[in-house]
Parts: sequence; C-alpha cells; structure tokens
Amino acid sequence: MWRVAEPNEALLISGSRHRTEGIGEGLGFRIVTGRGTLVLPGVQAVRKLSLDLNAADLAVECVTQQGIPVHLRGVVIFKVGDDYISIANAARRFLDQQTKMVDRVHNVFAGHLRSIVGGLTVEDLIREREKLTEQTRASSGAEMEKLGLIIDSLQIQEILDPTGYIENLARPHAAAVQRDARIAQALADRMATEAEQEAEARKAEATRDSWLQRTGYQAEMDKAAAESKQAGPLADAAARQQVIVQETRAAELEAQRREQQLQVDVRKPADAQAYETRTVAEAKRDARISAAQAEARETELQAAAEATRVRAAAEAEADAAKVRGLAQAEATRAVGTAEADADQARGMAAAEAAKALGLAEAAAIKARAEALRDNQDAVIAQQLAENWPEIVRAGAEAFGNVDHMVLLNGADGMSDMFAKALTMGGTGLGLARQLLASMNPAQENGVAGQKNGTPVAPVAPVAPVRLDTEGA
Repeated sequence: MWRVAEPNEALLISGSRHRTEGIGEGLGFRIVTGRGTLVLPGVQAVRKLSLDLNAADLAVECVTQQGIPVHLRGVVIFKVGDDYISIANAARRFLDQQTKMVDRVHNVFAGHLRSIVGGLTVEDLIREREKLTEQTRASSGAEMEKLGLIIDSLQIQEILDPTGYIENLARPHAAAVQRDARIAQALADRMATEAEQEAEARKAEATRDSWLQRTGYQAEMDKAAAESKQAGPLADAAARQQVIVQETRAAELEAQRREQQLQVDVRKPADAQAYETRTVAEAKRDARISAAQAEARETELQAAAEATRVRAAAEAEADAAKVRGLAQAEATRAVGTAEADADQARGMAAAEAAKALGLAEAAAIKARAEALRDNQDAVIAQQLAENWPEIVRAGAEAFGNVDHMVLLNGADGMSDMFAKALTMGGTGLGLARQLLASMNPAQENGVAGQKNGTPVAPVAPVAPVRLDTEGA
C-alpha cells in the first residue's frame, strides 16, 4: 500500500479525484515525485513515468535556399519536465508509449530543421551553425512544451553534401594555402642555396689564399736550395761547364713540372676568380647599358620635342604658303579672265572681218554667176580673150619634145597641126576647161548648189567649145 517514487521517476496515481499542487483544477490523477504515498489496492492504480534523459539521433535530408540538397546529422537530448504540468502532459501522451517518444521527437525536429534550412544558404550553415541550433530550439520549444518535454541539448554534428558543393567551396582556400606553402618552401630553398653558395665561395677563397701562401713559401725554399746548389759550380764555372748545362736542363725539367703542377693546383681557383671578375664586369656593363638607355630615352624625348616644334613651324609655314598660293591663284585667275575676254574680243573681231570678207566674196561670185547666166557667150569670150596667150603657150608645149618635124603642105600644115593640138584634148584644151570651171564653181552636173553657206544660182551647162585656128 505504501509506494515510494524513485528520484528519476514520477508516480501517477489514478482512481480517485485528487488536486495537484499548483493547479487550480484537478487533473483526475495524482502525481508523486521523490517521496512516498499511500495507495489503496483495488481502488487506485499506480503507474510510473520515467524522468531519465533520452537521446534522439537526427538524420534529416534538407534543401537549402540555393536548391542544394544537404544531409544534417545531429542529436537531441531531452527529458520529461520536472514540473507537474509537464509530467501530466507527458503522461497523457507517452505513458504507455515511452519507447516511441524518440521517434516523435525526431519527427518534430526534422520538420523544423527542413523549414529553417530552406531559408539559409550552404555558407550560412557552415559559418552560423550555432544560429541554426538556436532557431531550431526556439521554433520547436512550443511543441515540446505541449508534449511535456524539455530540451537539454541540441547539437548539429555533421553537414553532408552529396553534390560536392562544400568541397568545391574549400578548393580555392586549399589552393591558396598550398600556394603559400610552396612559395614559403621555395623562399626557404633559395635562402638555403644562397647560404650554401656563399659558404662554398668563402671556402674556396680560404683554400686559394692558403694555396697561394704555400706556393710562395715553396718558391722561396726552391730558390734558396738552387742558390746553395749553384754556389760551388759558379766558382769553378770553366771546369764544370758541362755540369752547369746538365743542371740547367734539370732546372728546365723542374720548371716544366712545376708549371704543370701550377696548372693543376691553380687553374680551378684562378677560374673561380676569373668568374668573379667576369660577373663584376657584367654587372658594371649592365649598369652602363642602363645608363645609356636612360640617356637614349632622354635624347629621344628631346628629339620628339624638337620634331614637334619643327612640325608646328612647318605647319605654320605651309599655312602661310597656302594663303600666298591662294592669293597668287586669285591674281592668276583674274589675269587669265582678262586675257580670255581680250582673246574673245579679238576672236569676235576677226570673225566679223572674215564674215565681211566671205560676204564680199560671195557677192562677187553671185554677181559673176548672174553675169554668166545672163550673157554666157560674152563672158566666155572675154575670159578666152584674156587667157589666149596662156592657151597658145600651153598648146605649143606639145611640140617641145619634137626634135625634127617634116610638113608636106607647108604653112597650111603647120596651122592645121597647131589647131588640132588645141582642139583634140591637148594641154590648151585642158587649160580652157580649167578656165570654164573657175568661172562656174557652183555648177555640178547641171544642178544648183551651195558653197560655204552662200546660195548659188543655177547655171546652164556650158557647151564644148571648138577652137578655129583660122579665126584665131
């Protein structure tokens, strides 16, 4: 009949009406925690509700604001509240289903996580994970209170990205870190190499100095030994000439040996010194080249400035020449216009004179044509009379190539022959025809024509003329 509640459980006694402390109206059952109570068997029923901590693993698939799917892994640690209202709410919902409490809590948090993650980006999830936790606790607090549960801890343990978005976000940073690491390693290697080269150079310099000192000491020792060896032979030079020759040859061989030894021992240090000298010379040469380039650049700028000044002067001179040329052209144009007007005036005067001359000639021709039309025989007779000497001279030319001519009938035969020469198409007849053609220039095939724009009256055809020598 006497039941005692353990520290981690609550006793729920039902079967009689009881009032719970802190609640105005009764719940219909009594809650006992941390103490003992009297229970009437058969009248009252006693049940236990665990107040232990429970953990619900969260595995929620969400989609961010960017449309990128992510998988959230976390854990929720919860328990039934210690106050009577929380115990009563939890008892009414989970008294016979305490094993399903974890699933219910998982469903509540999964819904809130999907809603909150849908308004965030992947970068927000990574940088502000605590903010996500606080928002989830705040949004699910009311529902957990209705269930009579309180949240002791909510942790987002892992954010999985099946698309590789998070990994791609990390690539630039990883590449930058790797780049900085490689640069740092390269700088360290370079500094180490420079230190090693400097140490080797100092070592070579010390070796060279030591060798030079040893060589100098050896030369002095050889010189002293040679002098001591040659002291006796020099006193008896005449008697020991052959000995001196042999010793000289030995000295030459020794010198050759020493020269070879010097080539072997000195060459490398000397090459190193030559390399140093050449490097210094190249550095000085580069400095001189840089100075020469700077001077050349300065000269080039000065030349450009001078070219600009010359170009400006040339442009001014060209403008002046252009103005002078325009003035010259205007003057030449005016002179040409005046000369053209004068030439036009002279041409018009010449044309008027030619026109007057042509009109006069046309009038003369017209008068001659009218006279020929009115009294053709008289005109022809007059022209023939005026030109008979030429006609007779032309007829006589027919006998110019005759060396000997025999006439049987004397003077009568001579007259007949001369008349025939004039009337049978000889030179005299041709001259007469030309005379008639000049008298009637406009007559052609008996039809009226026009010459040089002047109308010519039609003239009757001229009948052939037969010359009678007797009449002449």
